[in-house]
Amino acid sequence: MSAARGSGGARGGGRAGAAPLQATDHMPALQALLQALPFACAAFARGDGALLAANGLYHEEFAALEGHTRREGLLQALHGSDVDIDAGNEVRAPHNDRWYSLYWRDTEHAGQALSLLTAVDISERIEALDSHKSRQEKLLFTSRLMSVGEMAATLAHELNQPLAAIVNYLNGSLRLVDQAGGPVQVERALQAARTQAEHAAAVISRVREFVRAREPRRDTQDLATIAATVLELLRLEAERQQLRIDVALAAPLPAVYADRVMIEQVLLNLVKNAIEAMREVAPAQRGLRIEGRVNLDDEIEVRVCDRGQGLSQAESEQLFSPFYTTKADGLGIGLAICRSIIEYHEGRLFFEPREGGGSVFGFTLPRAEGRV
Repeated sequence: MSAARGSGGARGGGRAGAAPLQATDHMPALQALLQALPFACAAFARGDGALLAANGLYHEEFAALEGHTRREGLLQALHGSDVDIDAGNEVRAPHNDRWYSLYWRDTEHAGQALSLLTAVDISERIEALDSHKSRQEKLLFTSRLMSVGEMAATLAHELNQPLAAIVNYLNGSLRLVDQAGGPVQVERALQAARTQAEHAAAVISRVREFVRAREPRRDTQDLATIAATVLELLRLEAERQQLRIDVALAAPLPAVYADRVMIEQVLLNLVKNAIEAMREVAPAQRGLRIEGRVNLDDEIEVRVCDRGQGLSQAESEQLFSPFYTTKADGLGIGLAICRSIIEYHEGRLFFEPREGGGSVFGFTLPRAEGRV
């Protein structure tokens, strides 16, 4: 399937003046049957491939294609080849940039051997899949970017202090060598080591500046739209886990001042964690709820509530520490990244036990009002 998928223009584009081919006189029943079908359908002679009957939708969709009155000509126009294809093959029509799923079946009617075509317009489904894939890739890219940024900032901070200490030790050693009149070779070696240490410190400083400079764009965002996007991304996972996700956002809920993709990433991570926390819970007892409200500090507060096993006091105290995880195969950077994102948005990420069992992970965001 080609990666370049256009939505095309009006569906009738390029069809003006195309005269529908009339069915042969001995096939009025087939013509009437095809006309009643909700998809573009056509019957071709299996021998010479001539078009014998077609409904109005077929003419609307394919009359602009040169060779559409013959089976081989249609295949050539759609596939670039006159070789038959398997049923259900998806193609993009070159004349209107719309996507079709083509189904071919051999049959007979009134003693005539036919090749019957059904063409289903799947353009909207293809566009929806492309949009879904694009959102997933964008969220994945943001997650990786934040992971790199978080680790780079951590490494820069941790390495900066020992490098500073190394430079100080080398300066002290150079003074001692100078005072004692030590060998020139030792002095040169110490100077070279100091130069390299200072260079490394400069590199670390540039990394820290680079990480700080990558600030996202914040503007007015609707939390209901963000939640809907995240739930669509996790719909199949929720279905596999036999889990229903309830959304309870206060109405009306004010818009927030945030970077949409980053907040989607935070909510996606929290909801995925909640789903995973309930894998060992009986399906009848699973419950996931996303709540949104204005809290007493006039901030927008979002809460992800699950019915998992919950966390111990010791686990809850280390949850947001980098590289700490309760998962056997986890890296321990997800919640740390989420905290960085929320703190950048002037909010806070928090955890609390859920009454009746389970966990609540939440975050706050500022109102958009007065910010834009």
